Amino acid sequence: MMSDEIAENGTANGDVPEIELIIKASTIDGRRKGACLFCQEYFMDLYLLAELKTISLKVTTVDMQKPPPDFRTNFEATHPPILIDNGLAILENEKIERHIMKSVPGGHNLFVQDKEVASLIENLYSKLKLVLVRKDEQKSASLRAHLQRIDALLERRGTRFLTGDTMCCFDCELMPRLQHIRVAGKYFVDFEIPTSFRALWRYMYHMYQLDAFTQSCPADQDIINHYKLQQLSTKGLILSPTLTRQRKEDAATTALKMKKHEELETPTFTTSIPIDVNDSNNSEQ
Repeated sequence: MMSDEIAENGTANGDVPEIELIIKASTIDGRRKGACLFCQEYFMDLYLLAELKTISLKVTTVDMQKPPPDFRTNFEATHPPILIDNGLAILENEKIERHIMKSVPGGHNLFVQDKEVASLIENLYSKLKLVLVRKDEQKSASLRAHLQRIDALLERRGTRFLTGDTMCCFDCELMPRLQHIRVAGKYFVDFEIPTSFRALWRYMYHMYQLDAFTQSCPADQDIINHYKLQQLSTKGLILSPTLTRQRKEDAATTALKMKKHEELETPTFTTSIPIDVNDSNNSEQ
C-alpha cells in the first residue's frame, strides 16, 4: 500500500471486483482525506456501487508533497485521482469517469442524461473561485444567482436528489462543490447560501445523511487550507479588504507560516442546516 487506506467498503471475498481509488491526502498532515473535488466525486460514485455490492472499494491517500517511492515508480508525476481496476490504472479524470460508466459493474446506472442539470453544475465552481479572490458583491451576487437556479430546479422537480429520488453522478459532482462553497466561502469572504433557498438546503440535508458523502468529505480545515495554498501559489497573499488591519496582519503571519507548517486541528465538518426541514413534505428521513 502506498499510503494510508482510509476507507473500505463492499466485500473482500473475491465475489466482486476490487476497485482501488487513489486520492490526494491532506496538505496539512499528508494522511487524512484532502480537498480535491474530483477525488471526492469519484469516491462517492464508487462508494455507492460498493454499497450495492457490485464492487469492493479500497481508497488510498497519497501525500503528493512526499509521494512514496512505489507511487513515483508506477505513476511518475501524475496527480490523483487514480483508479486501479484489475491492475489497469486510469489516470485522467475524463477517462476515470468513462471507466466507471462503462466498465465498473453497476456504474452505468449512476450516469443519467439530463442536459438541464449538467448545464447548471458546469460553471458553478468557476464562480466560487472568482468569489474567493476577494469580497466583491457583484461576484457574490453571480454565485447566489447560480445557486438560486439550482434551488428553483429542485423546488420544481420536488425530488430528493437532482434527477430523482436516487443519487446519480450529478449529485456526486454537485455536493462536494456545495460543501466548498459553504466552508471556503464563509471563511474567506463571509459568503453564505441564503436560507431562502429552502429546496437547496433540503437537498443538502439529505446528502448529509448519506455515508457516500460523509465518508468522502474532507474536514473543514483541509478545504480551507486547499484554497490558502492556491492563493499563495497563484497571486501571493490575497486578503479580503473588509478585514481589519490587525486581522490582516494576523492572516498574513498565518499564511506565511503555512508555507512551512500548518497546525493540524481536530477535524470539524460543517453539516448544520439553518432551516427546519420538518416543515416540508420532502423531509423524509
